[in-house]
Amino acid sequence: MSENVVYLAEGPRVGIRTFSLQDAEEFTALARESRTLHHPWLFPPTEDAAYTSYAKRLIEDPTKAGFLLCELDGGAPGRIAGFININNIVEGAFLSGALGYGAFAHASGRGLMGEGLGLVVRYVFGTLRLHRLEVNIQPSNEASIALVRRAGFRLEGYSPDFLHIDGAWRDHERWAITAEMVTG
Repeated sequence: MSENVVYLAEGPRVGIRTFSLQDAEEFTALARESRTLHHPWLFPPTEDAAYTSYAKRLIEDPTKAGFLLCELDGGAPGRIAGFININNIVEGAFLSGALGYGAFAHASGRGLMGEGLGLVVRYVFGTLRLHRLEVNIQPSNEASIALVRRAGFRLEGYSPDFLHIDGAWRDHERWAITAEMVTG
């Protein structure tokens, strides 16, 4: 990525920006390094061609929005720390989207995802004018549940056999946050 990065929002340690096709090499290398961390929860693209297809959907599809979380300080300014995607964006009376996200191994456990999630939530409720965000999490994914709980999401339900992941239908807890919960 070029040095002329434009962040949509910045916190003390993290900036969020959109995906670009030029991020393929860094993103896929980090995804390969993070396979153990991600398994069995998610499978981000680990090869350039798969990344290009993935990023194009996030860039071109109006029902999706993708954000890269980048470190602003420390040893590697601008290094991608993780990603947060909003899928299934619905406008009109619903004004909702579904979250998907992941940290990369070098950033795990450092609080960067929490800071980045807060920036994305405020951006989505402000700039994108959505009203509600949902995230579905496998019950045994304790780190992900802790992340959304700290961000103010509430547990709303349980969905058996909700998503086909890693060769099987997996149960998920449904967590959500609304604009009023953030802006009070």
